[in-house]
Amino acid sequence: MKLYLFLLLFGLSIKLFGQTVPDTSRQSDFAMENVTFTSAGVLLEGTVFKPKHFYAAVVLVHGSGQETRMVEFASLLAKNGIAVLTYDKRGVGKSGGVYAGPEVGTNNIDSLNLQLLASDAKAASNILSAHLSNNRVPLGFMGFSQAGWIIPLAAKKNRMVKFMVLFSGPVVTTLEQLRFQFYTNGNTKFWDTHTEADARKHISNDADRYQFVATDPFDALSRLSIPGLWLFGGKDIQIPVSLSTERLDVLKTKGLAYQYQLFPELGHNTAFSQSPIPTNFALQWIENIGTDKKKK
Repeated sequence: MKLYLFLLLFGLSIKLFGQTVPDTSRQSDFAMENVTFTSAGVLLEGTVFKPKHFYAAVVLVHGSGQETRMVEFASLLAKNGIAVLTYDKRGVGKSGGVYAGPEVGTNNIDSLNLQLLASDAKAASNILSAHLSNNRVPLGFMGFSQAGWIIPLAAKKNRMVKFMVLFSGPVVTTLEQLRFQFYTNGNTKFWDTHTEADARKHISNDADRYQFVATDPFDALSRLSIPGLWLFGGKDIQIPVSLSTERLDVLKTKGLAYQYQLFPELGHNTAFSQSPIPTNFALQWIENIGTDKKKK
C-alpha cells in the first residue's frame, strides 16, 4: 500500500492499452515500420503507423510511468487517417537510457527530466516528419497526463510542429499538481465531499513536501503560436482541472488558439475511459486542422 501511494502521489500516470512491440506486417488500413532514433546521445525505438491516406500526423507522448509504445491507441488513430509515431519511453522497453520515476526512487517531474523527455519528443517528431517524405500534412503532438508539461517544451523546440492535443494535461506548476494530488489522496469520492474552493485553498497554502525547481507550462504556452486542444474530466483527482482551464482562459485572452473541452462525468483517464467521446472530439478537431491547411 505504501508503494502504491508513493507511485500515485509522485507523478501522473494513465493506464494505457496493452503494450507490445508490433510486427511490421502490412495491415488492411495502414503499414507499420519499426524505427530507431537518437536523442541526447541515447538510442530510442518506436513504430511508425502510416495509413494509405492521411490528413495529419502525431507523435504520441507518454504520461508518467514505465510506458512502452502505445500500439492499440496508435492503431486507432491510423485507422482514422492519422499517421503516428509511438515509441518506448527512455529507459523502458527497447529504448536505451535511464528511466526516471518513483518506481526506481527518482523524481520524474524534476525540470531536468521533463526537459530531457521533451528532447525525446522533439527527436521523435523529426523522425516522423522524415518518414512522411513530401506529404504536407500538419504534424503535431498528442499526449497524456504528464505530457501536459512535456509537450509545450517540445513544441518550443521544433517549429515543424503545428498543433498539440492533451488529454488531462495540467496547466499548473508541477508543485501545484503535487499539492492537489496529495490532498485528494487517491480518493475517487473526493469531489462528493470537497468543493473547488477547498481544493484551491489547499493548493495555495499547502507546504511542499518535495523541494525541486517547478516547471510551469504557462511559460512555454505563452510563447507558442500553434493551436492546442485540452480534454479534461470533471472528476479528475490527479490534476486541478478548474485551475488549469482558468489559466487557459488567460492565455486565450492573449490571442492564442487554445481550446478545451470538459467532460463532467469523467476522471483523469479521458483518453482511455469507456467513453469514446473525448477521443472522437480530438479526431474531429485534428481533421479540421488538416482541412484548414489544405485550403491554404
